[in-house]
Amino acid sequence: LSALKEVFVDLLMHGFRHYDRQLRNDLLVIATLLAENPAAPMIESGFTKLLIVLATFTEVKIPNPLVKGLKLTYSYEDFEMKKLLFNVIGVLSKDPCAVPLLGENDVMPALLYYVKPNQKPGFHDWSAAQYEELQLHAIAILASVAPFLVDKYLSCQANTLLLLFLEWCVGQDPFFGQGNSFHGTGGRGNKLAQMRYSLRVLRSVVSLYDDAVNLNLCDQGAISQLLDILKYAANKSKEKEDAILLEIEADILFLLSALCENDLHRKELFSYEGVDILIPFIQMDPKKLYSGLGHNRLLFTALDCLWSCVIGCYIAEDCFLEKQGIFLLLDLLALKQKNLCNIILGILVEFCDNPKTTSHISTWRGEKDQTAANLLIQLWRQEELELGVKRDQYGRLVDMKRPIASSFQKQQEVIPIPANCPSLAIMEISENIRAKLYSLLCKLGFENLPGLSAKDFVTLAIIRRYIDFKVGEVWSELCAELKEEFRPVGSDEEALKVISEVSEDTGRMVAALQTEVLESQHHQEIQEEEKVYTKIQAIHKQREMVNKSWENFLTRTSNYEALKKAKRLQEKSIEASRCKSKTQNGAVHSTDIKGLGTTIGSGRLVTVEHAP
Repeated sequence: LSALKEVFVDLLMHGFRHYDRQLRNDLLVIATLLAENPAAPMIESGFTKLLIVLATFTEVKIPNPLVKGLKLTYSYEDFEMKKLLFNVIGVLSKDPCAVPLLGENDVMPALLYYVKPNQKPGFHDWSAAQYEELQLHAIAILASVAPFLVDKYLSCQANTLLLLFLEWCVGQDPFFGQGNSFHGTGGRGNKLAQMRYSLRVLRSVVSLYDDAVNLNLCDQGAISQLLDILKYAANKSKEKEDAILLEIEADILFLLSALCENDLHRKELFSYEGVDILIPFIQMDPKKLYSGLGHNRLLFTALDCLWSCVIGCYIAEDCFLEKQGIFLLLDLLALKQKNLCNIILGILVEFCDNPKTTSHISTWRGEKDQTAANLLIQLWRQEELELGVKRDQYGRLVDMKRPIASSFQKQQEVIPIPANCPSLAIMEISENIRAKLYSLLCKLGFENLPGLSAKDFVTLAIIRRYIDFKVGEVWSELCAELKEEFRPVGSDEEALKVISEVSEDTGRMVAALQTEVLESQHHQEIQEEEKVYTKIQAIHKQREMVNKSWENFLTRTSNYEALKKAKRLQEKSIEASRCKSKTQNGAVHSTDIKGLGTTIGSGRLVTVEHAP
């Protein structure tokens, strides 16, 4: 390694030929590979410090004996060396032993030197394309270095520089990125590459959740500025969506989440404009989730932003509710995507602390007029099916001792664990969505839930007793552990037996209730069936009467004797219907029409029918 360093320094200081510079760069590549190996004595040999000084001396302008008399040209080989030196800084930032050297040798100011607007096509003797490549490379390396040099980051006012740079990125200044380099992907003719890597730097430091960094950002109006940039990126996405824009949007949403989390004042700052910007991300077309561009990540960061920036602030929550945000969340939940259900249910449970939320959930209707309660119960059944919980063909309890235990839980042997460690029954709560479904249904109430079938009520009976069953599981584990190592005294054994019986009795009670629900449903189905048959009988009887009337009509029209008989019956009926008492005064008018040959009631209009 010492020999490598000596040859490198000699070529650096005295090499002037094209070949010398190429060899120097090749040695620098080898040094980079060695720096990736923690066992290599790079620091002890002084090679690390030399490389750091070489990477920064042109930017910080601080005299250093290691590079005394060195002057770089702006040839292609020197340009390549500059990029290789930046790359070495990124590699060294991963070595905890090298981090102090990065701080001591002004790496932070050197990298921040490039965080400024490109004011002219060329810079010194670098071409516009070369300078842009160095700028983007430096900002990319800054994202790797900044988390390890937070104090330097703050002392150099990096947040201020980055926010000003981002302001330039969304400005109307005439600038056309070259987009030639790896880091310039997607940045040709725009400033998206600069925006992308600047946001990465902010993301790297904000993700530390350092109060000083986040406070410094918020004091400079970062929340409002980030919302403006998010709006800018969203408008650009409407024109043409690509992976770069989606990454920018996701990073901004993450930054807002990290800044606003657990701070009511910042949430209020977000709420005035942020909710309107956030809603379209939650309204995303589900088909886009499989596009491969990053919509999946964008949706998750939007949901995370909703959880961190809206929940807990009544102003923001009310605004979200007014925008029918709960309906959008339930629409997403109705997709029944495993990776989405957990976070959406968590958000809904948190939202239910707002008294206005439950009415929104109850009002929601999905496809085929599906209700929220029905959706939640379907998710419960789907979850139990995946967990391998035993149920009969009607969804009733089968195992009264462990009615909600998964197949994995039943396969595990009894292993005594310390008191401060959660048991399998407790850990299982966080590993599936049943606890969230139970909490949500508790908020909605278990009575008078609309749109439920008998099968749903059978499942609801289990959900309602979820906590009781879970307590029984814990006691069951406790009993099993005790029997593994101890023999309880008589009174304790009796108490444990009573507790176990209570749990089993609860299971039997739920099973009986489920059977009652199914029997009631069966009885109702029989009644409905009888009503249908009664209706069918009435229809058949009506048809028989119509057919008989038609047959009588045919008989009268085809048989003269039958017609005369019908006429006599008609006259007899008419006579029987007349009043028997004689009219004392006035003339009596006959109602019969002489010579009439019809057997139907006479009137002004007569329709003549004939047999076909």
